[in-house]
Amino acid sequence: MTANAADRSFTVTSSSYLDCSARDDRLAGGVRIIPIATPLGDFKVWTKRVGNNPRIKLLLLHGGPGATHEYFEACDCYLPAAGIEYYYYDQLGSYYSDQPDIPDLWEVARFVDEVEQVRIALGLDAGNFFLLGHSWGGILAIEYALKHQHRLKGLVISNMMASMPAYNDYAERVLMPTMEPTALAEIKRLEAARDYANPRYMELLMQQHYIYHVLRMPADEWPDPVKRAFKHLNPKVYIPMQGPSELGAGGALAHWDRNADLRLINVPTMSIGARYDTMDPRYMESMSRTLAHGRYLDCPDGSHMAMYDDQQRYFDGLIRFLTDIDGGR
Repeated sequence: MTANAADRSFTVTSSSYLDCSARDDRLAGGVRIIPIATPLGDFKVWTKRVGNNPRIKLLLLHGGPGATHEYFEACDCYLPAAGIEYYYYDQLGSYYSDQPDIPDLWEVARFVDEVEQVRIALGLDAGNFFLLGHSWGGILAIEYALKHQHRLKGLVISNMMASMPAYNDYAERVLMPTMEPTALAEIKRLEAARDYANPRYMELLMQQHYIYHVLRMPADEWPDPVKRAFKHLNPKVYIPMQGPSELGAGGALAHWDRNADLRLINVPTMSIGARYDTMDPRYMESMSRTLAHGRYLDCPDGSHMAMYDDQQRYFDGLIRFLTDIDGGR
């Protein structure tokens, strides 16, 4: 039997999903430290595999930039039961990976090349490779698809618009007017002074914006994986690229716009948006119509981290997409 025929005949069972006897990462519980070559030196990034499924291998691209894989840990309550093989991954500069203090590394094209090196090291290919990017990870996923879509079986753009100028317009036009004017003015003053480390800055953002549009729960009730991801966020990557907060983009990504290029992505792609997102849900829905083979997953109770505040709907939709594409639907 050929390898391809063996893959097609594979049926995910609890025993096969958990059987790591033939995996070279079993000693480390699925963890692999992958070397990454860059024009500015060689570094290492952290990945961890969960499960076995030769047809559905999902690589998770976290947000930030400079956040961590940790907030994806909600996957553990849904994807194993569906037989999905998935990979946590901290991008270069993030907590579990090397964190070189080299500003010239924080370029979109270099991150795309990094993802390709990770793909090769993990042995993912067009017969099994699904890529999910959330927030900044969605930017990275779009860029990766535009360069390497022949490597992909499917793509998920989670809670990310294809245009940062449109994101900023939505923040200015729709979200900021809902905030208390005095609080917004104080946020703007702190930003103008670049006083981002001032505890008052995050206090205001949390009270006025984050608990309504990033994760719709009281801040002291945010799940532990989310708290850890925020605690471990690397500001030396985040601020230069995104800017100081999730209230619009003010860093190097502020002018990033791939809306006109979405039509060039031919692999099956799902856009995920949420009613209370920091991103415009109508825009994210429109992306699914621009894509050649697009669909949209709406999370009406969710915000930017809909995998928590509209969790069941988020994971049901994700699993349905992965299994539909695998089944040729």
